[in-house]
Amino acid sequence: MTDTTYQYIDGEWLPGDGEDISVVNPAEPSDPIVSFPAASRDQAAAAIGAADDARADWAATIPDERESLLYDVADRLEDNVDELAEILTTEEGKPISSSRGEVARTADMFRYFAGYARRTTGETVPSSDPETFTYTIREPLGVVALVTPWNFPIGTPGWKLAPALATGNTVVFKPSSETPMVAKRLVELLAAAGIPDGVVNLVVGAGSTVGDALTTDDRVDGVSFTGSTDVGRHIADAVATRGIPIQTEMGGKNPVVVLPDADVEAAADAAAVGAFGGTGQACTATSRLLVHEDVAEAVIEAVVDRAEAMTVGPGMTNPDIGPAVSADQDENNFGYVNVGKAEGATLRTGGTRPNGLETGYYIEPTVFTDVDPDSRLAQDEVFGPVLSIIEVCDFDEAIDVANGVDYGLSASVFTADMARARAFTHRIEAGVIKINGTTTGSDIQMPFGGMKASSSETKKELGQSAYEFYTHEKAVYRTDP
Repeated sequence: MTDTTYQYIDGEWLPGDGEDISVVNPAEPSDPIVSFPAASRDQAAAAIGAADDARADWAATIPDERESLLYDVADRLEDNVDELAEILTTEEGKPISSSRGEVARTADMFRYFAGYARRTTGETVPSSDPETFTYTIREPLGVVALVTPWNFPIGTPGWKLAPALATGNTVVFKPSSETPMVAKRLVELLAAAGIPDGVVNLVVGAGSTVGDALTTDDRVDGVSFTGSTDVGRHIADAVATRGIPIQTEMGGKNPVVVLPDADVEAAADAAAVGAFGGTGQACTATSRLLVHEDVAEAVIEAVVDRAEAMTVGPGMTNPDIGPAVSADQDENNFGYVNVGKAEGATLRTGGTRPNGLETGYYIEPTVFTDVDPDSRLAQDEVFGPVLSIIEVCDFDEAIDVANGVDYGLSASVFTADMARARAFTHRIEAGVIKINGTTTGSDIQMPFGGMKASSSETKKELGQSAYEFYTHEKAVYRTDP
């Protein structure tokens, strides 16, 4: 591809002023599929300036028009689902059916949050003074910086852009440099739908330049970040002195707990899908399987059977598991296989590159047993299709092991005892809890976010929480003369 204009600033597509970025197909990474110059710090500042100039007019745009425009974006996403999915799979690697699902879900995001354009309202509150009318109003933050990862390169931008725009904010959007192509197409569709110049700006570049500019500029009124814990904490530190709203959703080390009365087959299905689907490249992926000793061997055998039955290959062939996104992630995956072996865990299946797939970033779905809960394999976020199985003797030990990590994003329990399930929801340290379900997946209308090192624990994403994050609340006291 020869297009080098990946920066969209104040309604104009521009080449970057920074160093070149090369994007590869992780299924065939020998040749770049696109190369282009990254944005510079000055261009990031220009994008912020454009958003700042557009903020008043966009905030004043009548809600019906914002709503209609977002519905138009949803329609355009659906009309272009095949093209967008192919771009996504080509640069990120996931199976084409998963990419189609991600695009369709993004359309749902825009359609759902379009309704919030007319719901940016306050409430009336009884006053202690009968002569005073008290009420609240909600207004947009202003300019928001949206920083998104590569693993859901259209889905995560969608669940930030849609509520930000619906509530009247202007946006500077920085996607991952690993997956800029589908981000560009998303912005093109926004522009085609009639987003006014300056309301949405795209800058693609390194976190150390573009990302730093977005988090230190006084004209930015809020930051929403999804990505690694280390980067999220750096961003939180950068904006802390300014006191602006920040939302960081970060890593996970998500457990599935299987109790003796569980449906073993259902638990094995959920663990395998959660651990290996999406090549394990999801913050909510199942990383640990905590199994009661009474059913441990049955669960282990069922999970291993499912892992060994999964197909691995290029995303365009629609396998169960595609390649890792990059050489770095590929090295990371095999590095943790070596860590597990060195720590004394038992490799039950996987851990190697599949025959015939030597040129791409592939690894077979990998299962370790006899994993020490305090080991690196059980503590670190691998972000690949590597599952650690840990046996526990009772419910209390399962809770202790599940909570014994830095992260607290998603967790699941399999049991027929609903009293025990309720106890799990209260004792587990996680922001998303599933009962007899996989750790992955979330509904648009439900809040999404974690605890501990998984989140800033401010306002969560999706649902009503997203609406609240992107708006200020003002309290008004009116006493008529």
